[in-house]
Amino acid sequence: MKIAIIGATGMAGSALYKESTLRGHDVTAIVRDKEKAVSLFGSGAKVIDKDIFDLTKSDLEDFEVIVNAFATAPAKAYLHLDLAAKLIGFFRETKSPRLFFILGAASLLDENGKLYLDTLKTVPDAASWISIPTEAYKTLNFLRGIENVNWVGVSPSVTFIAGEATVPLLGTDSLLTSGKGESIVTSGTMAVAILDEIEKPQFIRTRFTVCNQ
Repeated sequence: MKIAIIGATGMAGSALYKESTLRGHDVTAIVRDKEKAVSLFGSGAKVIDKDIFDLTKSDLEDFEVIVNAFATAPAKAYLHLDLAAKLIGFFRETKSPRLFFILGAASLLDENGKLYLDTLKTVPDAASWISIPTEAYKTLNFLRGIENVNWVGVSPSVTFIAGEATVPLLGTDSLLTSGKGESIVTSGTMAVAILDEIEKPQFIRTRFTVCNQ
């Protein structure tokens, strides 16, 4: 399949790029720093080096799947929602490309049915970074109102770190824990779960979550 990854040089994006190429897909990295992409993926990598907000519909419409792994600083967290709105606007009333949004864990429910974002707000240093999970939650709520675009969202577990793939444990709207009682997912496991979903869709216009088993 023809897959584009926005933010392909980040932790999630680079794992996705590598997993996609391992599976034989035709992958393009959409990044601001082409040299970094080439250093990570090799001189033969397909790269669009363009600011995401300069992307046009014609840049993207030939892809079958677009994975949004965009990341930004807390002061610019609102760009997450802005980018989601831009991509949705491009592809209203279409079935392709399928838009894949990596969201945060904040929109998941804990074992007591409480929104995890509310818990995060009580962390002592939350003011310095809480805008990121807050905007991710807003983005999910925005997507939930979209009925004429082929989108899907994915949330990591509480701890999302770089690491090798394990067998993914999937859920929907509640935080998951591993057999060790940890809510953790590695970038490799996340990439496997996303590629599995790309190849064999199960979640249509909804969000799912991933945890290491």
